[in-house]
Amino acid sequence: QVRLVESGGGLVQAGGSLSLSCASSGRAFSDDTVAWFRQVPEKKREYVAGLRWSGGAASKTDSIEGRFTISMDPAKSTMNLQMNNLEPADTAVYYCALSLFTTDWSDPATYDYWGRGTQVTVSS
Repeated sequence: QVRLVESGGGLVQAGGSLSLSCASSGRAFSDDTVAWFRQVPEKKREYVAGLRWSGGAASKTDSIEGRFTISMDPAKSTMNLQMNNLEPADTAVYYCALSLFTTDWSDPATYDYWGRGTQVTVSS
């Protein structure tokens, strides 16, 4: 059974930084897609950034370009999201997700496993 556990959320002032981690277990990753999504109440889950566990590709949404960096540590089976220059609009619950196969990284319906999420709050 695949298990994803997020950590690193918290409260930070606008302009500050946070680093999120997603620890995975239960599966030997090959060409899976792993990604970060975020969600605020009463809104759809939003794609943030993703990458192929094999290392062949990565992407991120325009709103975080130049501020967030996604990376992975295969030896530790973790995926990280470094978030710099945070804005109040980045406030959300951040989820780690894994897809066994997807042709649309931004579609949450194509992801098979999810973590429980970690809260990120950015104050103005």
